[in-house]
Amino acid sequence: MAAELYGIHNWSASYFDVSDAGEVSICLKNEGIDTTVSLIDIITGVKERGLELPVLLRISNILDSRIRLLNEAFRDTMEKQGYTGCYRGIYPIKVNQQQHIIEEITQYGKAFHHGLEAGSKAELIAAISFMNDPEAYLICNGYKDEEFVELGLNALRIGIRCVFVLETPSELKLVLEQAKRMDVRPIIGVRMKLSSKVSGHWTESGGDNSVFGLNTSQVIDIVDELKREGMLDCLQLLHYHLGSQVPNIRDIRFAVAEGCRIYAGLVNEGAPMGLLDLGGGLAVDYDGSHTNFTSSSNYTLQEYCFDVVEVVMSTLDQADVPHPTILTESGRAIVAYHSVLLFNVLDISRFETHTLPGTLPENVHEQVKYLMDAATSLSQKNVQECVNDALYYRDEIRQLFRHGAIGLRERGLAEQIFWNLAGRASREIKKMKYVPEDLQGLETALADTYYCNFSVFQSLPDAWAIEQLFPVIPLHRLNERPIREAILADITCDCDGKIDHFIDLHDVKRTLRVHEINNDEEYYLGAFLVGAYQETLGDLHNLLGDTNVVGIRIDESGHVHYTHEMEGDSVADVLSYVEYDTKAMIARIRSMAEQAVRKGTITPTERRNIMQFYETGLRGYTYFEK
Repeated sequence: MAAELYGIHNWSASYFDVSDAGEVSICLKNEGIDTTVSLIDIITGVKERGLELPVLLRISNILDSRIRLLNEAFRDTMEKQGYTGCYRGIYPIKVNQQQHIIEEITQYGKAFHHGLEAGSKAELIAAISFMNDPEAYLICNGYKDEEFVELGLNALRIGIRCVFVLETPSELKLVLEQAKRMDVRPIIGVRMKLSSKVSGHWTESGGDNSVFGLNTSQVIDIVDELKREGMLDCLQLLHYHLGSQVPNIRDIRFAVAEGCRIYAGLVNEGAPMGLLDLGGGLAVDYDGSHTNFTSSSNYTLQEYCFDVVEVVMSTLDQADVPHPTILTESGRAIVAYHSVLLFNVLDISRFETHTLPGTLPENVHEQVKYLMDAATSLSQKNVQECVNDALYYRDEIRQLFRHGAIGLRERGLAEQIFWNLAGRASREIKKMKYVPEDLQGLETALADTYYCNFSVFQSLPDAWAIEQLFPVIPLHRLNERPIREAILADITCDCDGKIDHFIDLHDVKRTLRVHEINNDEEYYLGAFLVGAYQETLGDLHNLLGDTNVVGIRIDESGHVHYTHEMEGDSVADVLSYVEYDTKAMIARIRSMAEQAVRKGTITPTERRNIMQFYETGLRGYTYFEK
């Protein structure tokens, strides 16, 4: 029942499930052996090692699995369809730049010649140090200066297949001048603006007005310039990027077909080509609905590979052009699944059902009497009428209060009646087959607020910025029926610091079904599929810093190896990020405490305790600790 309620089989790609013990488990297949490990057991292990929640858990096995599945899906598809080229995966560093992830991708991905994409000098410098595979590609996107180009040319010199993708016409001159000066033959690509646009959050990444890339006439100018310079042989790659998280496979097919036409045109111009970089876009089915909704995808990984290969073959065969090496910059689909944010509930603001007063006081205002009449006459047949009446009388009573016509106690009595009616109306609505639109927000208005130990802005920024949906579910007690409806508030003092949109197969739910909290037991929740962009985009709102991070690898016997752990930011860390001088702060507190000693308001021993407490706070975690 819990698996169905939270849709875990729909969005987890079989990496997570609900165990017989009612706990969410990691599910792996190691050497053909099924292995499951409870996330609650991992939380216990983390806490035994001295780290508090919230914790970002990275599961290396899942990262490896995603790399293998993507490469094997393309390989198998190409073999079945008779494709004569090959596939090379590219991981865009910007999706998650953490060193552990780049290390894992370049080490495990070496068997598949999985390469990297860099969009800045810092990313290029990082990528060069981890690339150790002469058959993998290093794709250089983004704006480039002389130093960037020289770094890339030096990478070519030491055996890295570094490709300069031209984003603007002016970059060609820069690359050619540096290449001649260093006597290096560059590998050049062009990023094309396709006319194709896609649905989803990132539709502005494609189309004629996209910020990046070249239009057709600019590409022709580059071809002509390379011919004049006798360097057309350097033009080997065509790249385009539709956008991240493309939910509709039809959009992908249209773009691949258009890209192939351009690729064939460049071959006909005499460029050797050989590399077709389709960019990113491979979507993650966050809500498990398997539709073209922005948080989903209406295709599987296998369907994506089949459609890409089929369109490339059919288009280029018509033009009598050899099959190129296909590259995709599929970052989200590689890293999203392997990270889970684990956090605990700190407190609850519960919606309390008020009782109706037995009788109304004498001389109570007429509007309060009318509100009472609506409440006492409520039934399943007249829910909407009574709710509409109650909302009207409530607003009238508030107006009366503002003008001093009724007092505080009378207003309180009216609210008691109103919320009693609202609570009973909510229960009647659940019995209805069809809920009128006007009543659909009532359940949300009556939801509890569960205050949770995390920051939306630090750990799930896309949930706030673009209303990205992530699967969020309780991690235990899943054999018990959850009876509360709640929204999740974080510990920032910001009204936007909450999650009030949740995945649903048919729509977006405004509340999450959760359990009653036991005072003697922690209640744990997990936000899943958070490996892409969330770590990188998180900010310091309210000076809540990076969470603790724990990496694990699970062996074939189910033993959990805690491979790496990183303490989250301390208070001193985040203060230093925003240019505070913590030593000077301590000195000021010490001076103030000494003055208090002189005035006799505290003793020297109390001064010492105050200083110790303050300095301990600076060294502490920015999140709540017990």
